[in-house]
Parts: sequence; structure tokens; C-alpha cells
Amino acid sequence: MSGVARSPEQARHRTPPGPPLTAMPLLLRQLARDRLAMMTSAARIGDAVRVRMGPRTLYVFNHPDHARHVLADNSANYAKGIGLVQARRALGDGLLTSQGDLWRRQRDVVRPAFRNKRISERADVIVDEAERLVARLRARAGGGPVDVVREMTGTTLGVLGRVLLEADLSADGSIGAAFEAVQDQAMFEMVTQGMVPMWLPLPRQLRFRRARRDLEDLVARLVAERAGAAAGGEDALSRLIVSAEAEADPRVGRRRLRDELVTLLLAGHETTASTLGWTFHLLGRHPRILARLREEVVANLGDRAPGADDLRGLVYTTMVLQEAMRLYPPVWILTRVALADDEVGGYRVPAGKDVLICPYTLHRHPRFWDAPERFDPERFRPERSGAQPAFAYLPFGAGPRFCVGSHLGMLEATIVLAMVVRELRLEPVPGHEVRPEPMLSLRARGGVPMTVHLA
Repeated sequence: MSGVARSPEQARHRTPPGPPLTAMPLLLRQLARDRLAMMTSAARIGDAVRVRMGPRTLYVFNHPDHARHVLADNSANYAKGIGLVQARRALGDGLLTSQGDLWRRQRDVVRPAFRNKRISERADVIVDEAERLVARLRARAGGGPVDVVREMTGTTLGVLGRVLLEADLSADGSIGAAFEAVQDQAMFEMVTQGMVPMWLPLPRQLRFRRARRDLEDLVARLVAERAGAAAGGEDALSRLIVSAEAEADPRVGRRRLRDELVTLLLAGHETTASTLGWTFHLLGRHPRILARLREEVVANLGDRAPGADDLRGLVYTTMVLQEAMRLYPPVWILTRVALADDEVGGYRVPAGKDVLICPYTLHRHPRFWDAPERFDPERFRPERSGAQPAFAYLPFGAGPRFCVGSHLGMLEATIVLAMVVRELRLEPVPGHEVRPEPMLSLRARGGVPMTVHLA
């Protein structure tokens, strides 16, 4: 599919072009089976595309200027859109799905727990969890394949529990499976537009119900362990408990506490685990880049434990992570709905219409990225990346809803990556194809199996 690009002047007040009628059956199939392929097909038509999906019309924008307008400059005109609205049935009204004044109050409650200074002071916790990870992987050296994503998930859950909640989550081995069921249900809600009753005993929905009960039990345990000791605490759990107790209606307070903790547990570990999984997958297929990365780590750290200040010296390590997030952004799509009529890039967007910004396709836009499918950390050298439009790269979103945990995510990913590659070499399993699966985050379908070897 192809289209003729129009300048904003030519397109003033016009409706974005849509795919030809012959392409609609393919797009509808892709919505259910391969959402990344659907967004890629739309991007090939042009930077602004209008796609009809049953009763809904989606306005898909794939240009940095469009992203800036929707996510930042005129963000007040855009509420959470398709997908996350339906995901509220699975996730509740946590920070990921809430809007307006409720979202602002929730963000103000948890933001102090994510302060850069506080997170940097807890780098020793990240180091400790990374040492445990290295020990687990070392014990598997020379053996059969290890699912790297599963291992990273255990590590990021450990970090999240100790840094943000002052809690030990290591005994809760079912958390990862529970969140997989929650993500599966949330994406099912998105594709079906929330039209399938939750009470239907579908296998997916039965799994989700069990997962929700498990997560609610976990939340109850965390709150019970903190009972009477939350006042004055700087961690997110203490702050959320105090906020819930201040609600006039105790039932509302308990529900919001549950929703916030479930959201925090999911978003706080899933995206970083996914990023690390994709990074090791890419490094396993690019040994020269891995060798250069290890040289930098050894030169800067030797055999000592890293600290937050070491990030300044791990320039190439950071570039590797940035490039991994370009190819596989943890948040692969940002959905909004227009509250009032608007104009984006010269195209009219009526009130009530769904607007999609897709970092996965934007990060591959050939106008802004040379050889966009190539894994090339060098493109993030300051002298090169400075020429990029600011909104061509959105691994943590943008505007008021920029990810509150971005500093923790980067600090954690950098320390874990550095400590693993210094000690070990992870190699891909021959013949195994790793494919992206667009859920709430962009995870690898079936994980990333790799064999472990000493460096």
C-alpha cells in the first residue's frame, strides 16, 4: 500500500486518507492477529491515516510534529483512548488508566517515591538483585536454554518491591503469571471493544479471574504488613496507604489502593524486564556490539559493583539500551480520544474520534532514521542524535503523561546489563525465532530462550 504525502498547507482542514477498500479485510484481520503489522501497514500509507474499524474511526498519526501536538502541546484536548479505556475492566482506575483530576491526584501521591535522588540512593538494591541474577544464570552456564525474559522479570520484581514498596516480593512466584493473564485480558478487551461480558466462562476470562484474586491477595498482604507503619514513609506503598485512609468513603479508598498497587506492580516491572529481554536478544545476534559493550563495562567498573554515578561513564551501554528501546519500545502504542475538534498536521480530527500515536512505527520512520531496521547504537551518539526531532523517539511517552518511572527504569536496566555482560555471554538458540507480541508492553512471544556461557 502506498500514498502520496501532502504538505500541511495542501492538507489544511482535510480528512486524512484511508486505505483502499481492498485493504480493509487485511487490516481487520491484523487487528486481531498482528497489531504491529496493522500499524506498519497504516504507516506505509502516509503520516496521517484514517482507518475504519467497525463502528469506530481511528486517526493514526506517524510524524514527530503530530506526536508533539497530541501528546504535549494540546494534550489537554486528549483523554486516554481505545484500549486503555477498555483495560480499566481488567486493571481498574490506576495511574495507567485513570484521567483528569483523579490521575493528577494519583500521580502527586506516588511522584515523590520516584524522585531521581531517592532512586539513585537505592542503587545498592539494584546491584544486589543483579548479583542474584548473575548467580542464577552462572549456575546454568553450559546447560540448556534459559528464558531470559523470565529471569529479568524476577529481577525487576525484586527491585520494584524493595525500592518502591519496601517489600520482599521474592516469595510471590505467581506474580509473573498473574500479570500475563491480566495483560491478555486487557488486550482482549481492546480488540473486542469491551463488548464480551466479563462473566462468560471463557478460558481467558477464567484465567484472568484467578489472576485478579491472586493479585488482590498480594495487595492485601502488602497492606497488612505495613499496617500502622505507613505514616511518614517515603516509599510508594506507604504514600498510597495514607492517601487511601484519607478518603471519605473507606470502600473507595480500598479500591483505589488496590488499583494503584496492581498498576504499579505491572508497569513497574514489565517494561524494564521487556527492555532487557530485547537487549540481550539483539546483543546475541550482534557479537561485535556485545564485545564493545563489555570492553566499556570492564574499563569503567573493573570487578567492583556499579553505582548511580557510574552511568556517566557507561555511555555506550546507555546507547545500546536506547537503541533496543527504539526497535522494541516498551510502550508500543499511545492511544487518545479527542475531546473537541482539533487540527493535527493540517488534518481535521473531529471530537470523539480515536487518535493513535505508535512509537513502534515512529521509531522506524525512514525520514528520521537511517536504515531503521538495523541495530545501530551509534545513532545515539550525542552528535548524531541531537539532529533528530525531539518527538521522533518516545520510549517513555511524552507530555504530561511521560513515564514517572523512567529514571528507575534506565538506572536498573543499565546496572543489570553491565553486570551480566561483564560476567556472562548469552547466546541465541539456533533456529528459534523471537517475535514481538504487542500487549500493554511490547514483550517477546514465548520469551527469549538463550544459552548461558562464561564471558
